[in-house]
Amino acid sequence: MKTIYLILAFLTFYPVLNFSQRETKNNQDDGNEIFCGVKNTAFHAGEMVTMKIYYSTLGLYVGAGEARFTVNLTRFNGKPVYHCVGEGNTYSFFDHFFKVRDRYESYIDTADLLPVKFIRNVDEGGYKIYNNVTFDHNNNTAVSTNGLFKVTPCIQDAISSFYYARNIDFNKYKKGDKIPFDMFIDDEIHHLYLRYEGKENIKTRYGKFRAIKFKPLLIKGSVFQGGEKMTVWISDDDNHLLLRAESPISVGSIKVDMMGYKNLRHPLKSLISVR
Repeated sequence: MKTIYLILAFLTFYPVLNFSQRETKNNQDDGNEIFCGVKNTAFHAGEMVTMKIYYSTLGLYVGAGEARFTVNLTRFNGKPVYHCVGEGNTYSFFDHFFKVRDRYESYIDTADLLPVKFIRNVDEGGYKIYNNVTFDHNNNTAVSTNGLFKVTPCIQDAISSFYYARNIDFNKYKKGDKIPFDMFIDDEIHHLYLRYEGKENIKTRYGKFRAIKFKPLLIKGSVFQGGEKMTVWISDDDNHLLLRAESPISVGSIKVDMMGYKNLRHPLKSLISVR
């Protein structure tokens, strides 16, 4: 049931899945410019999104857990910031095997969408991790619960990268283009990227959507297969809302679908029909 934790963590694009560093190294400098400050037009305070995680071994998907994402407006060191929270939990049935109660928080500068504070507070089968990180983008440093670390310019955290990515203008890219960025988590820098795969219509548990598609490159590990096997779809409208993510794993496969939302910044014009 460790799989369930990885699925929940994945919902923020998520370095614990061992994204390939080798493939992104040559592109990270150019790619990081994309993540060096942008005006937010995709979301606003009050947004709430619910995702449901399904697991399959014999072609039948069973609900295993949920993840919820909320956005509020607050202040940090006198500056306005978005307080973005991602929470994940297994359902009561799966709690008997591997109970997950995870909470990720990011305080994101409203001016440039760079994180100023990140908190990871997770409990996975009784194994607990707590890390509180404060970023200094002027000096390219991060102070975590465990010490002081040097980071790269325009560094993101596991939550902020997701909200930042929603503001990328995907119309600037052609199919096959890579969009690299750097992320700091567990006191390490990860050089990551998304490969743009174009646009298509997709049917989810919620309904049918016009969607933008991309793939993160994965290294073969204990759960996820290597290569670009994982696929992500976001809404092809001004919200760039996460709609679905799916991937084969070592035993079976997983699927994550958007099941509910409140207070989106824009109408969900990509929705073709509700299931």
